[in-house]
Amino acid sequence: MNNELIDIIGPILKDAGEKIMEIYNADENIAVDHKDDNSPLTLADLASNKEIVSGLESSFDYPIVSEELESISFEERKEFKKFWCVDPLDGTKEFINRNGEFTVNIALIENGVPTFGGIYVPVKDVFYFGIHGLGAFKKEGEDELKELKVNTNKGDWIAVGSKSHAKPEEQAYYEEIGVKETFSVGSSLKFCMVAEGSADLYYRSGPTMEWDIAAGHAIVRAAGGEVYKNTDCTEVFTYNKENLLNGPFLATSTSKLK
Repeated sequence: MNNELIDIIGPILKDAGEKIMEIYNADENIAVDHKDDNSPLTLADLASNKEIVSGLESSFDYPIVSEELESISFEERKEFKKFWCVDPLDGTKEFINRNGEFTVNIALIENGVPTFGGIYVPVKDVFYFGIHGLGAFKKEGEDELKELKVNTNKGDWIAVGSKSHAKPEEQAYYEEIGVKETFSVGSSLKFCMVAEGSADLYYRSGPTMEWDIAAGHAIVRAAGGEVYKNTDCTEVFTYNKENLLNGPFLATSTSKLK
């Protein structure tokens, strides 16, 4: 298996995660500021971002679009054919609440589609990777890579949802398609649950940003699933939009949910 990207990105994710854990385990107030949308910003976001940007720039010359970097104008960004899409700390609220369900996310976008995704769970020392054409994988600690496949269920769906952002319209959709069981986790772990077969689908009515979902999308896709712009599964989710704010999406193991 050609896992060169895993060999390079894995240590970058790990280093960023270690910076986060230094702050997570410190006895201090970890919320330091709020962004324009009133979402929290912590020292850990900034430390992780610095580590990731340094690591990516030392190995690649692709542009980087990150939650914690100064925004790049669409006039410049629309010319990007290949770029990194980074969320240095996904699940900041989970981080502040100290429930461990936060991640570090790095995705490679090519012509609007995520072709590589890496997600690291620092508290558990668990990695998830997805490479287009090669497959999806999970790595726990020093264990070997384990291949992931989405479920092949044909009904009695299991849905995963958000702890911090659950909405009535999402529950209504689950009832419409006959979801049998639901559970919630934080951050991009919801995509990982679909990729490893713990859930069949994850529907989000919004809002999120592209860096929140790009790595998870790559992993679900590599595991045999897909992320769609709508619940009728007719249009695959794409990236590098003029506005990086996402509308609704559905991450699913199958397009035949009804």
